[in-house]
Amino acid sequence: MTWASTPCCTTPRKTTTSTCSHWTSPHAVYGLAVKPKKQNEVDKLSDILHRLRAEDPGLHIEHDPTTHEAVIRGQGENHLKFVLEKMREQFRLEVDTHTPTIPYRETLTKPAEGHFRHKKQTGGAGQFGEVYLRVEPMERGAGFEFVDAVKGGVIPGPFITAVEKGVRQAMDLGVVAGFPLQDVRVTVYDGKSHPVDGKEIAFVTAGKKAFQEAAALARPVVLEPIVHVEMTAPESAIGDVSGDFSGRRGQITGHETGRGGMLIVSGTAPLAELDNLQSRLKALTGGQGSYTLEFSHHEQVPPNVQQQLAAAFKPEQDEQ
Repeated sequence: MTWASTPCCTTPRKTTTSTCSHWTSPHAVYGLAVKPKKQNEVDKLSDILHRLRAEDPGLHIEHDPTTHEAVIRGQGENHLKFVLEKMREQFRLEVDTHTPTIPYRETLTKPAEGHFRHKKQTGGAGQFGEVYLRVEPMERGAGFEFVDAVKGGVIPGPFITAVEKGVRQAMDLGVVAGFPLQDVRVTVYDGKSHPVDGKEIAFVTAGKKAFQEAAALARPVVLEPIVHVEMTAPESAIGDVSGDFSGRRGQITGHETGRGGMLIVSGTAPLAELDNLQSRLKALTGGQGSYTLEFSHHEQVPPNVQQQLAAAFKPEQDEQ
């Protein structure tokens, strides 16, 4: 939703973007990221995946805008083996596969303020833009809210949009470990322009840098996706299945009697801990076990996990 006002109005202008968690059908439990071996066959891969999906209702296709991965999900390992074989033999397409990247996110845990003045002279017309803003955390799942609280038109209306553009660029880059930020409110409350050198690019840069400064002071943290899990297993194996699930930072929330001596165990767990659940459940149940996943919410990762993710991100920062 959007409330619009003139640049000099004292009523803040808000732009709210909700967060949509990208997830697949809860019945498509096993996933692989796929990439063509030849770079010039990316479009071919897309066409083939859509054709396969039309032929197979149990196959689900995802494209994560953050990781830029094409992910296929199906009923199990054998299902996807059949899909990959069909791609190779019927469509003559060779692909590389790997476990899908975990869609981590970042957020802020306390309010903070940031400021940046962008000033550049290159001999001719210069660039100038100055931004003051504050950031604050929102409730989980709220998304992103941008508030224009500038008074007196010190930042002209067209440049407020440029500030928001810079803020969104910074949020996409992440602060801690390179993952997009969410559940954040950003309020621009002051700044300066210049009648000649005030330019869009200057305010994009100022907004981006001011946000980065504020976010670094706002105790940023990494969030991980938590999923609902339902595991079906023979009653004789339920102790081993439950123990294995608890060892994956899983929390069991209930048991239910199924058909033919089977029990259904319900719980929640971090998606990052479930990459080999398919094979492990098969081993513990003599091939009789099955499970489904469904996205639930994001939670802050444990400190040791955040340290690992942040350490992996540092080399990329140093290269920039």
